[in-house]
Amino acid sequence: MRDRTSELRLAQVLVETTNTLDDDFDPEHYLGRVAGHCVELLDASATGVIFDSAGSPSFAVGGHPHDLALGLLSAQQNGGPCVESLGTGRPVPPVRLTEDEPAARWPEFTALARRHGIGATYAVPVRQREKLLGALNVFVPEAAPWSPCADGELRLAQAIADAAAVGLHNHRAYTRYRTLATQLQGALTSRIRIEQAKGILAERWHTGMDEAFDALRRYARRERLVMDVVATEVIKGSLDDTTLRGGWSDPS
Repeated sequence: MRDRTSELRLAQVLVETTNTLDDDFDPEHYLGRVAGHCVELLDASATGVIFDSAGSPSFAVGGHPHDLALGLLSAQQNGGPCVESLGTGRPVPPVRLTEDEPAARWPEFTALARRHGIGATYAVPVRQREKLLGALNVFVPEAAPWSPCADGELRLAQAIADAAAVGLHNHRAYTRYRTLATQLQGALTSRIRIEQAKGILAERWHTGMDEAFDALRRYARRERLVMDVVATEVIKGSLDDTTLRGGWSDPS
């Protein structure tokens, strides 16, 4: 059983991992921090995450040297625990790389891992409900104590990966809502300017609001301008009546 200090540290990591409502959020940097926490909490040599970035796979790594995790992730183009987890959406339980079966299963990855003193590996999916966002791969040194089951470490890795999935989902939702709020605010501000411009023209021309709006719309179409741009020019006083009316005059 983990001691109290380890439990508190895990709680801190999970809270930090789900806190992603930052305007300058960078997924690679964020997942690199998550991977670094995994190195600390799972007694790993290194950890790495393969995740989707704009439709193409990207890597985030933790541990020192970083090149080790990056190399082990890159070596999985022809097979490896992270790729298997991505393909199935399920965890890949701990596998000892000193056995013959992994060598046949993932030859390129296994050879590189052995050269760098990696004795075991496992992977868990990073997923939010049914949406698979990536996979987290843990690399265990040969000198680390080994349990044939190592179920606790796998579950701990999955808990951190689940928290990361929540963090990624939260930030994407935050970004969508923030963009929508900005768009709505822009539309409201534009509408206010158009109404203000209509009022200015109606008062100046002693005409109705509809006639003023028609003049704005005709000018915008004629000059291929957005209505908000025309309204802004009217408010600033940059358009004279002749230019704006385009030859139209009040029949009264």
